[in-house]
This record gives sequence, C-alpha cells and structure tokens, in this order.
Amino acid sequence: MQKISHRLVKIKRAIRGFTLIELMVVMAIISVLLAIALPIYSKSITRAKESVLRNNLFTLRSMIDEYTVDKQQAPQSLQDLVTEGYLRQIPQDPMTGSDQTWRVIMEETPVGGSNSAPGIFDVRSGSDKTALDGSLYSDW
Repeated sequence: MQKISHRLVKIKRAIRGFTLIELMVVMAIISVLLAIALPIYSKSITRAKESVLRNNLFTLRSMIDEYTVDKQQAPQSLQDLVTEGYLRQIPQDPMTGSDQTWRVIMEETPVGGSNSAPGIFDVRSGSDKTALDGSLYSDW
C-alpha cells in the first residue's frame, strides 16, 4: 500500500507541469541567447550583401571594359550591355534592392575619339549607407 501511494504522489507531481519559476528561468535563458545571436545574424546578413555588391561591381566593370574593347566605344547605358549580350540582365544593387539605382560615371574623353559620345567609364552603388569597414558603399 505504501508503494502505491508513493507512486501516486510521483504521478501527480509529473502531471502538474512546470512551475512559474521554471518557466521564468527558461524565458530568461532564451532571451539572453537571442540577445547574443541577433547582432551576429544581422552582421552576417550585411556581410553577405557586401559580398554580392563586390561581385556585381566586378562583373559590371568587367563587362563595361569588354564592351569598350570590342566596340571601340564605351556603352551609353547599362542597358546597352544587356542589349548587346554582355549581360543577361542588369544585376541588382543589394544595398538598395534595385537595378535602377546604380550610379554610372561617364568618361571625360571618349574612347573612340572626339566624334563619339562619352560613355560609361565606371559604375558604383547608389547607396548612401556605410559598410562594415567604415567606407561608403558609393565609394567602392
């Protein structure tokens, strides 16, 4: 009889669930873990966007150079690179989320001589935000 009543007490305790203190401790632990993890996650997202930006800028600049060498004149717009088959589409600026915000820098003296119109010499991000290293994305 003693064993049966002792088992009933254990079963009642198990059915009762968690106490409020136990739940508060668990919530506090979860809050501390989230406070540590969220800034790290946010920084990793920014690093990934910066990596995509570097890659897109490299690709655009390479295609501008190839177009200029092949056609003996610089492209007049980024859309010329797509039209002539150098790019499938204009890549997005990951910092602004648009393919329309690229800041193009026109050449001062045309490659094809004084008869041709000045074309694109360089391209930069249209974002005014600051990178993780402290530089502006628009200066990359």
